[in-house]
Parts: sequence; structure tokens; C-alpha cells
Amino acid sequence: MRNVADLPLHGGHVPQWLAQRMRKLTQLVLRLAVEEYGTRGLLERLSDPVWFQAFNNVIGMDWDSSGSTTVTAGMIKDALWREELGVKAAGGKGKRSRATPEELKAISKLYDLDPEPYIRTSRLVAKVDTVALQTGYQLYHHVFFLDEEGNWAVIQQGMNERERMARRFHWFDAETFILDPHKAIAGLQREFALNTVTKEAKEYQKTLLDVVQERPEKIEWELESLKAIARGYRSLVYYKPREPWERDVIKRYESLGRLELNKKALEFAKEMSVNNYEEFLLLKGLGPSTLRALSLVLELVYDVHPSWKDPVTHPPDPFKFTYAVGGKDRVPFPIDKPAYDELISFLEELVSKHPQEKALVRNVTKITKNWKFPEWEKRAT
Repeated sequence: MRNVADLPLHGGHVPQWLAQRMRKLTQLVLRLAVEEYGTRGLLERLSDPVWFQAFNNVIGMDWDSSGSTTVTAGMIKDALWREELGVKAAGGKGKRSRATPEELKAISKLYDLDPEPYIRTSRLVAKVDTVALQTGYQLYHHVFFLDEEGNWAVIQQGMNERERMARRFHWFDAETFILDPHKAIAGLQREFALNTVTKEAKEYQKTLLDVVQERPEKIEWELESLKAIARGYRSLVYYKPREPWERDVIKRYESLGRLELNKKALEFAKEMSVNNYEEFLLLKGLGPSTLRALSLVLELVYDVHPSWKDPVTHPPDPFKFTYAVGGKDRVPFPIDKPAYDELISFLEELVSKHPQEKALVRNVTKITKNWKFPEWEKRAT
């Protein structure tokens, strides 16, 4: 995983006059990015939430809107299919996300790749962000980018309906999905998160794989005993003296959702002798409530713990993002149509230029690379 960003849920839609300009500008920026950095370089930048957010602002979306993810990713996907740049995208919002496997097959056929590893990766990153790392967000958006060399990136977003917030997850060519897969995380840090994909949880993962080889009925009995303790009952038989803090641990788990085991998933794990945490996460029927229940048993019965640290490292900062033509919701200022059209015209001319002429533009970007927004001009939006 690359990064994560928290965004408030916003309503509204993109007007047609703006959508048409967004499509043109998106296509131009993607062409220039691939020419400059190659397809892998483009994917790496899409996996950086600050770069992605800046891209979002350049085309006229708002910096703090949950819709920025779905609209911008959708514009990028559309542009990549309209033009052959050596990279395509699959999936999308809601029902479109469920079409990801079939679309990955089409992309793989186009680039002469085996689709199965990418379909597995698509399923696994979704399982990690809903099951293995739990912060109260339910995924509803998943876009998978794949280039002709087999490099990939994923942008997916989850929603917390109670808090009306969304969190965005970025992935890029992850070597491991179960040990600190994040390079950095940008978002609002929560007080705690059930995190089972960190180096701190290696012993947890190992013990969990051992425990699921037990009879599901035994695990269920242990869970029900712990839930009874949380309700104030004192069991006649227990593994060790119960402390008051243990009720707080149970309440912490319950704050994330229900504690219920899917016995069929546990039966699958036992029958298949699952000994790899990635394969365990991919088990049919394994959802957030089952992993929460198993984690509680591990903590209070086996004294083996996951991490409770939310792996956020970078809080969102609107002044890191680029405002070129204004914002759809008139923040920080209304869309400047003449400036937007002039920008498109300039980039269209730039795309057609000789490579040596483009080098002049690169030199300008080097000069402005370390420019910082003046502190005295910062205003809350």
C-alpha cells in the first residue's frame, strides 16, 4: 500500500461544461506524464495521495471532497481507454468495482499478460483494507491500474457513514501485503485501529494461523465466554484471572462492529490447512466481524496481540495541493473558464512540440520545485 487520505462526504455533481474540460486536461496531463516518466512512473505518482490530490485540483475538483476520488479516478480511467499510453484501468465506484476481474482479463489480453495474479491482487488489497486493517470504513470504490510491463497500482476508497467521512487507499507494486505494506499514510489519525498487517503483528499472524486449525466450536465457545464477561458474568472455568481492563479491550473491539464468527470460513481454513496469512485473508466468508472475533480470542485467551496503532503519518494539508483553475464548489475560487481553456490550449501545443522544446518546460519546473506557499497568504477554505 502506498498512502491513505481521509475526506468528508460531499454531494453534488460535475456540470457538463466542466466535465468536458476535465476530460481534455486529464488526457493531456497523462500523455505528458507518460512521456516524461514512463508508465511505471505514472503509476507511482498515482499511488502518491499528494500527487493524486494535486492532479484532482488541477482539473477543477475540490481538495477536501470524497467525490474527488471517484471523479478524478473515473476521468483517468476514461482517458487511458481513449488513448493508448501503455496503461489501462479497471473497476470504479459501486457496481463498477465488481467488474474489475473481467476488465483485468481484457487488459491482460491486450498486453499479453496472465490475468490471474492481478485478479488475486485486486481481491487481496480489498480484503486488507476492509478486514486486516479496520478503521471503520467500508469500501465502495476500487480502481486497478495495469501497464503493459505488468506494473500495477490501486486506488480505492472506503466510507464511514456514521462520521460522514471517506478514506482513500493507494497501492503500488506491493512486495508484501501483510507486513507494513504502507510507504506513507496521509489522513486524519484515529485514536486506534485494528491493524494486523504490521511487523508488530508477526506473532499475531503466526498464532492466528495455528488457532484456526482448532475446531470452530472451541473457538466459538471461547468467544462467547469473553462476551459473557463483558456483560458482567463470571465464568466458572477460565484460562487466567480476569482483570477490569479486559472489559475495556472487549468494548474497543465492539466499537468497531459486531463480534461474530463465520464458522464456514473457519472450517475452510481447517480443511485447507491454511498456513499463510495472505491465503487466510482470501478465504471465502472471512469478513471484518470474524477477524475481530478471532483477534479478541487471541488477545484475552492466548495473550497475543495485533497492533492498535492507526498507521497514518501525514495529515492532509490543502496548501500542498495545486489550484490552477479554481474549484467545482467555488473553493478556493470559482472555475476560471478562460484560464482553463488557455491551459488546455497551451498543453495541446506542448504535446505536439519537439522533445528539445519540451526540455525548456522541464527546466522551468526545476526552478519552481522548492517554491512554498507564503504563510501570510494561507486562508482557511
